[in-house]
Amino acid sequence: MPTLLVKNIHTLITMDAARREIRNGALFVRDRAIEQVGTTQELPATADEVLDLQGRYLVLPGLVNTHHHFYQTLTRVVPAAQDCDLFNWLTTLYPIWAKLTAEGVYVSAQMAAAELLLSGCTTASDHLYIYPNDCTLDDEIRAVQEIGMRFHASRGSMSVGESLGGLPPDSVVEKEPDILKDSQRLIEQYHDNSRHAMTRITLAPCSPFSVSQDLMRESAKMARLYPGVRLHTHLAENKSDVTYSLENFGMIPGDYAESVGWLGEDVWHAHCVQLSDDSILKFGKTGTGVAHCPCSNMRLASGIAPIRKMLDHNVPVGLGVDGSASNDAGNLIQEARTAFLLARVRDRDASAITAREILEIATLGGAKVLGRDDIGYLAPGMSADFIAINCDRPQFAGAHHDLVAALIFCQVHSVDYSFINGKRVVDQGRLTTVELETLVEKTNRIAQGMLES
Repeated sequence: MPTLLVKNIHTLITMDAARREIRNGALFVRDRAIEQVGTTQELPATADEVLDLQGRYLVLPGLVNTHHHFYQTLTRVVPAAQDCDLFNWLTTLYPIWAKLTAEGVYVSAQMAAAELLLSGCTTASDHLYIYPNDCTLDDEIRAVQEIGMRFHASRGSMSVGESLGGLPPDSVVEKEPDILKDSQRLIEQYHDNSRHAMTRITLAPCSPFSVSQDLMRESAKMARLYPGVRLHTHLAENKSDVTYSLENFGMIPGDYAESVGWLGEDVWHAHCVQLSDDSILKFGKTGTGVAHCPCSNMRLASGIAPIRKMLDHNVPVGLGVDGSASNDAGNLIQEARTAFLLARVRDRDASAITAREILEIATLGGAKVLGRDDIGYLAPGMSADFIAINCDRPQFAGAHHDLVAALIFCQVHSVDYSFINGKRVVDQGRLTTVELETLVEKTNRIAQGMLES
């Protein structure tokens, strides 16, 4: 099995149980897993592949993105949706998304993954919930497998259109038996629950205002028949979301989730900006996770999720960039910085959260939300997913007394190296698995066609 040695690391940020930060650190990888962690002097002197970082780079676990809509990369900054809140933003964009094709799913997935990889993400979950024309989740899975990212593909769905009181137009919803049949097919075809797995499947009915309670219950029942298949949806994103739940179900969102069996360690919800205090307690007691998406929540004026309160009550919290039509970016390391600043603003407390706590959310927190015990920190037996960032970049000038905190305090936009399963996918700031310029051209062509047709 091939070996890899990364040596002379300025600071190796392990995120292990002791939260060790090792000066002059090194990693030794065999095949796709970490075999040794320590100082350069302690580890083997050579390997099949050696990366000498010459004391000039920070190395840390790859970041984990727990909520995204890759296809929305095709509809960034649509003029008619620039100044809308959530529901108006959705109703403006549904007719454009109805033009999505299999090629669009494939290209947008690679474009979104490329942006994530360049900003330090090594594992991502994506929520594809609209399947017009010839679109399938298979197109997205193939695209991400080819670019080399560790991937949790969410089989999203919408089944309650306008005629039944839902938000989406009837033209973009599916029949529930078809959704469940395809969900089972995807699990049996692609889901890999083994350690170091590169592809897993999640079942993800879109939201309380686009699916029935029956679909929520049946999806939960199906997911729990298969080891490692998790459940994901949007919940309590803004005040209109809460009003919809009260008017249609007679319950606030957290109680709605509980009523359909969507609390537990195998469930995580996106946003939860307007989650009640009582629901936060229930989430903490049941291990129900939250994907925190600060930039999207600001963009749509939804509010600021109370992540300090969630963490204090043992709610698993990870980061999500959300869709690139509501962010309108997919930069995960910048999302971490935004989460850090917003937590302090929300609580009007400069000590509400620390830089290192945000790094934990971006790595360990995301791993827990996705149910992974093989990513999120660097130790023997863990997947060889890690990133390296040059300490000599201008953003770190004057911050070398605490470069770990500087990763969050200072505006770092990209990484220099990224390894996933021991394979180099970003090399000196460039992707190794796709030709980025061509990918950008394809994305722009498809996006323009969707807006003009």
